[in-house]
Amino acid sequence: MNLPRLRRRCSTGTSAVALLIAAVACSATDDTASVVVPSPAAKAAGLCRDLHAQLPEKVDGLERSDPGPASDLTAGWGDPAIILRCGVERPPEMLDPEVAKSDGVKVNGVAWLLQKRDDGSYVFTTGLRLAYVEVTLPKERTGGGLGPLTDFAAPIKRTIPKGVA
Repeated sequence: MNLPRLRRRCSTGTSAVALLIAAVACSATDDTASVVVPSPAAKAAGLCRDLHAQLPEKVDGLERSDPGPASDLTAGWGDPAIILRCGVERPPEMLDPEVAKSDGVKVNGVAWLLQKRDDGSYVFTTGLRLAYVEVTLPKERTGGGLGPLTDFAAPIKRTIPKGVA
């Protein structure tokens, strides 16, 4: 067997595979939103999986279109997407009773901390539940009031018990 010829074949094959991988990665045109998947403790992760199974197909009239990467801890609706992440860390603002009280809302029996971001979007995080659920409303969806939160209230009440995580 001719060793230089074998090396040339192997390096050409390796280059071709690397080029193919790069081309596929660069040409992917996935329009779905992308989010950071939380990494909660086992108990919260189990509650989040239960919630995921109960989430509605439509929120505020928008069809479900889950973000990537696929996970039982995230879900999305519409474009731009309303994003739900379950098992997030407790926001530090919840430790300040004055902030939590002044920036809190209660929708159909579920308490939420409201935070406005610099980009005009809003983040709502459940309080007084054994797993924290975060819902992000893009600025394009903030004019409709708290409608999306009403769609989440029943599944959250059914799957994530009251308590302090």
